[in-house]
Amino acid sequence: MKKTTLNLTLAALLLSSTVFTTFTALEASAAPNKTVSNKQTTKVSSKGPINSKEIQAFMDPVFAEKMKKYNVNGSNFVVVKDGKVLVNKGYGYANKEKKTLVNKDTVFQIASVSKTFTALAALQLAEKGKIDLKHNINEYLGGMKVPNKTNKPLTMYDMLTYTTGFDYPDISTDISPEMVYQDIPMRQYMTEHMPTVVRTPGEAYTYDNYAFLLAGYAVQTVSGIPFNQYMEKNVFKPLGMGSTSVRFTPELLSRMATHYDPDGKPHPAFGHAPTDGGHGSILSTGDDMAKYLIMFQQQGTVGGKKIISKKTAKQMQTYSVFADKSLPMTTVGGFEGYRNDLMNGHHVVLKGGSLPGHQSLIVLLPEKNTAFYMSYNNDTMMSLEVYEAFMDHYFPDERAPEKKTYIPLSESDATKYVGSYQNTRFYFLKTNFTYADGKLLMETGASGKHTLKMINPLLFEDESGNKLAFKKDHKGQIEYFYYTNPNSLDFVSDARKVHPKPAFADVPDDSVYKTYIDNLHSLDVISAKSGNNFDPLGKVTQGEFMDTLILAHGWIIPDYIRANKELTKKGIPGFDRNAPITRQIAAVMIQNLKQAEPATDIKLTGNTDPWAVKAITALVSQGIVDPDTKVKADGSVDFRSKQPLLRQEASALLDLAFGYYTLPIKTK
Repeated sequence: MKKTTLNLTLAALLLSSTVFTTFTALEASAAPNKTVSNKQTTKVSSKGPINSKEIQAFMDPVFAEKMKKYNVNGSNFVVVKDGKVLVNKGYGYANKEKKTLVNKDTVFQIASVSKTFTALAALQLAEKGKIDLKHNINEYLGGMKVPNKTNKPLTMYDMLTYTTGFDYPDISTDISPEMVYQDIPMRQYMTEHMPTVVRTPGEAYTYDNYAFLLAGYAVQTVSGIPFNQYMEKNVFKPLGMGSTSVRFTPELLSRMATHYDPDGKPHPAFGHAPTDGGHGSILSTGDDMAKYLIMFQQQGTVGGKKIISKKTAKQMQTYSVFADKSLPMTTVGGFEGYRNDLMNGHHVVLKGGSLPGHQSLIVLLPEKNTAFYMSYNNDTMMSLEVYEAFMDHYFPDERAPEKKTYIPLSESDATKYVGSYQNTRFYFLKTNFTYADGKLLMETGASGKHTLKMINPLLFEDESGNKLAFKKDHKGQIEYFYYTNPNSLDFVSDARKVHPKPAFADVPDDSVYKTYIDNLHSLDVISAKSGNNFDPLGKVTQGEFMDTLILAHGWIIPDYIRANKELTKKGIPGFDRNAPITRQIAAVMIQNLKQAEPATDIKLTGNTDPWAVKAITALVSQGIVDPDTKVKADGSVDFRSKQPLLRQEASALLDLAFGYYTLPIKTK
């Protein structure tokens, strides 16, 4: 299948509905970190938004400012209060070139907001007794089995709360323009792209696309009809959502907003594999989404039609998973609680999603009977700032300033936290904790170094007031942490402690390569060659190195694996997977992904091909060099460029390039 891949920004990559959660540290870092003490807001009404004209008078300039800032051509915006639509309008252009305006009937891909609909469908079947949320999910998959390395069955409850324990939660992330016009069956695709449960289900929060794809398949299997037909019959039609579908149709495509990249260039819509993606394939309009919001405010009914019970409607809007009692995370229904700092102390559940060129956000305040929804036609983070403005204006923070009290942390007590951790979704994101002077010291590859003070034995706070919650596993041991820093990437999922694995029998304790080999082994990047032997002096083929490089890089997503494999070969004459790899080829492949900036002046001696010089000098200048290669005082170095790369050398280069957490990298 021919693939088309956009050159997306990191923000778009992190936001992709079939890839990542709604907000990104990259965009968030542009704004100052918010705390209760620095909020300056004016309260409009104790009842929140109640007047259509006032809402528009406030939000119109907000959209004008944010759309200009983020180069957004068009957006819709819906506000519902007490079951009534107060605002349902469009801003700007659905198609800038044709001057087509956004209105209530403009179609957008709502992306990961689809997860809440999939959860609703699964909960409908649970109400009818056809699915038990706490039973083994394999009972509802028509013979398809989910591999599970733990002693606890995976359940629908785990899937709807993002706590499956899957090793590769984005393994089914597969999008391209060609897929808009294809019909890719669920069962075959999912069987070929099946993750494994490697953490005890229910223990750790990991944003999980496969979980909701699997939930949709369970709905299809249990109901006996295709997922798209189930949704049409039991959700969209009863809600009166006539312009909402799991699949692209000619009529909906004719009304779809054009997709734009952050630079304002139009591009095609992206479809999903499989076609019926319970994790992110729904299309809808502002008019239809208003009905969805009303359903929650009317406790599961619309126009007298019961969609779900009052109990289920409440369950979908009530947090069931917490990092700490003060840090809500997910409901049984696909809604989340990220960016707790923007909630202003109110009960808010939200869900966002993005595909290339479209972005959506749904926000519910159940106790205020208020909700809003928006979609727009690029994949920047405008939604974050609109959400912030809405909350600060209508639901400002009225809490008294928090009194800071900390508990002393002894060195002996700190041992249970100290160590290295890896994010359970973003494998490239690693963190290390050490102890000094009564505090935990944190270094993370997303935001650098932080000092943590203990509030209670499971809750810490950094120098900026961001909370970090440690979590225990089923054995009662500290095994995970969740960090709320909006200027980081850690908040996308829990991170898990990295435990050393038994040493390889043929790697001596005094080997200068042992640390690198052990590090990558503990991260499941490398494994034994045979038995318990690593074969440190063995040679490596170009294909073997590529596959290991992809694992070390840490982006385990089909679209990006394919793209990165192509990228690694760039600039290498005559790439051959079966041929032995030289040290200069390995350096170019690493640099193609690492993109390290030269930090010191390096002079290569020996024999190096011109196409490899730039890559080698950049890596060596950053200290990404195996221990047997010495840089002299004058910056000269013989990289032995044309010699075969040995397995131990590959381990050192990959660990130094992608295994560390410390920031910043060296600069000139």
